[in-house]
Amino acid sequence: MRTETIAAVATAMSNAGISIVRISGSEAIDIISKIFKPKNKDKDIKKANSHTIHYGYIIDGSITIDEVLVLIMKGPNSYTREDIVEIDCHGGVTVTKRILETVLKYGARAAEPGEFTKRAFLNGRIDLSQAEAVIDIINSKNEYALNNAMNQLKGNILTKVKDIRENILHDIAYIEAALDDPEHISLEYFSEELLIHINDNQKELRRLLDSADNGRILKEGIKTVILGKPNAGKSSLLNILVGDERAIVTDIAGTTRDTLEESININGISLNIVDTAGIRDTEDVVEKIGVDKAKSFANFADLIIYVVDGSTTLDKNDREIIEMIKDKKAIILLNKTDLDIITREEDLRKYLTQPIVLISAKENKGIDILENLLKDMFFNGEISFNDEVYITNIRHKEALKESINSLEQVEKSIEDNMPEDFYSIDLMNAYEELGHIIGESVEDDLVNKIFHEFCMGK
Repeated sequence: MRTETIAAVATAMSNAGISIVRISGSEAIDIISKIFKPKNKDKDIKKANSHTIHYGYIIDGSITIDEVLVLIMKGPNSYTREDIVEIDCHGGVTVTKRILETVLKYGARAAEPGEFTKRAFLNGRIDLSQAEAVIDIINSKNEYALNNAMNQLKGNILTKVKDIRENILHDIAYIEAALDDPEHISLEYFSEELLIHINDNQKELRRLLDSADNGRILKEGIKTVILGKPNAGKSSLLNILVGDERAIVTDIAGTTRDTLEESININGISLNIVDTAGIRDTEDVVEKIGVDKAKSFANFADLIIYVVDGSTTLDKNDREIIEMIKDKKAIILLNKTDLDIITREEDLRKYLTQPIVLISAKENKGIDILENLLKDMFFNGEISFNDEVYITNIRHKEALKESINSLEQVEKSIEDNMPEDFYSIDLMNAYEELGHIIGESVEDDLVNKIFHEFCMGK
């Protein structure tokens, strides 16, 4: 248990209605008793019950600093499992800093980034996956990411990982017991039973691993690239989606020469959109660089939006784009339907199998269909966070991979009729890799790195 008392501002340092100064540690209540003057002079803050609120003033000697509410939360029934005091003061930057300085003056130490949550982890209130969910909640860009992070904070990943680890540990224990006492515990036919257990565990691990791509999309947003030949309406589309005139739109082909990136939210899903230079052969050196960048971005996109100029015929530039995207996740937008259509949906169907939406970027028609289609493509129209667990952390993903590899090695050892103690070695590797997810068998340097990514006061 940590005994050093820490303090920090737990809200943004800007003018607001309320600011919160948080104190945690064995001396928290003693410190507040020295600087808090209750409105009711008969009250003794040291004798206050846990989870109570008290009205009064923060003072430094004879100086009254601010009128405040003080919240008392005694350990172990607190966020850090230590005594916690929170001071709700007026939200000015100057008064908030003055109160924090007073708290530090009377015995607290300035908290490091994420130190309150780190103490919650070290004191066993939450596991490491739940701690990482806290920062995901703070950084969530959309409702889906927020809901998924909340499920992780509730312990969904912890529960899944603990169940699998317990299954693996049971097999390790049986093997070790049989090796120590072969007269009473037999390993005959155990390899067949072990294979069944391994297959069951691998299914669960692979299901979690398979969720990682969707999990990244939930957390970071969909990497979306807009492609099309010059003057197809790419920049007009970007402006509509962003809701602002971010891209220059003219009738001159090749106006967009470099990539333009924007983040937007559609139906609760974050899209990181890149508008690119029109794909065409060009002798212009600058435009050619833009075209090459467009092709490069397309190679690594989660989604490609191919804008087709319906008022012109498909040409070699279109055919180059069609060849680029034929095996990729894409949406084809047949644009300029407000004009006389030359290229029709059936013309595109000869080459492409992806969804086609008829739009008019100029008249803002068909955009609602595009927005609903985006949701359908990635989440089949709806997503339930009550049961699903999505892996959003690259560290978790790598640990799952290593655990699966170790279980595959056990399978190989069984097929090769290796001695049973070989099984234990790889089973233990799988067990420890899963332990990295929830914070068991994890290096101090990694723990420190994770919590230093938190904001101050959390």
